[in-house]
Amino acid sequence: MSLYLPRHRAGEGESAVEEESIVEAPSVTGKTVLVVDDEPTVRMLVSEVILGEGYAVLEAIDGVTARKVLQSDVRIDLLITDVGLPGGNNKRQVADAARALRPGLKIPFITGYAENAAIGNGFLGAGMSVLTKPFTVVALARRIHGLASE
Repeated sequence: MSLYLPRHRAGEGESAVEEESIVEAPSVTGKTVLVVDDEPTVRMLVSEVILGEGYAVLEAIDGVTARKVLQSDVRIDLLITDVGLPGGNNKRQVADAARALRPGLKIPFITGYAENAAIGNGFLGAGMSVLTKPFTVVALARRIHGLASE
């Protein structure tokens, strides 16, 4: 078992915050999942499930950080994002930015709201799905496998 924690670098200002907002773990399957959620508990749970299934995990705490990861050359096979994120990033803004940079990226959304209330009719595009909270670990694992293997 490996545990990856952010490094504390006092006095480095904003660059330290940027580094700490992304957490990376190695892959067994060769596939990487980017998890974007502002709630640390949700991010941790989703990441643990993904790691348990053998995928590499990248974590971002908000849409700005997620966009920086998406603009990099890091391999990303799946983007799991909350529907509502802080900093003016809501609904499909992160997903739309991701698709502009990586057109075939599969994107399951997670939300605490009812599906229609959270995303509205016609919100989902191809390769997108919604998983409403609370969800089971098994349901999350199935969704990840289903989308990652397409």
